[in-house]
Amino acid sequence: MSQAVATKSREETLTGLLLPLADRTLLLPNVALAELVPYRAPQTTSGMPAWLLGQISWRELRLPLLSFEAASGGVAQVGPGCRVAVLNALGGRPQVKFIALLLQGIPHSIKVDAKLAPVDSPLAPLELQAALLDDSVVKIPDLIGLEQLLADAGVI
Repeated sequence: MSQAVATKSREETLTGLLLPLADRTLLLPNVALAELVPYRAPQTTSGMPAWLLGQISWRELRLPLLSFEAASGGVAQVGPGCRVAVLNALGGRPQVKFIALLLQGIPHSIKVDAKLAPVDSPLAPLELQAALLDDSVVKIPDLIGLEQLLADAGVI
């Protein structure tokens, strides 16, 4: 393969992560994931919104653990095989470097076309776009919106 063809091929694909949730699959760039950790029950306090499952300890930090499903108008589900995705924060808040998101399994790395075509599918709150990927609809989450939700709730 020539250098020009190899370079063009790299520019047209990105490495993404498919994050399995209870009722949908999210697609994120692989650089959004800081670490995948086993689920352990979070520390809870009374009066928390349903989407905030509590706080978890990670690398000497306390991180809010969120249910994307509940934050998007659904119901939080903690099932067997749950994991926690520690995501790099994108909102530019100096005190927030990471947030934790409940997953219903192990993320999968996938090569995606950089020009991923949107598909007409209803979007829930905190979803920016839907796309068709290998005959399945995946959702692009609003990670900055998730951080704003935490800020509005006074969590961060």
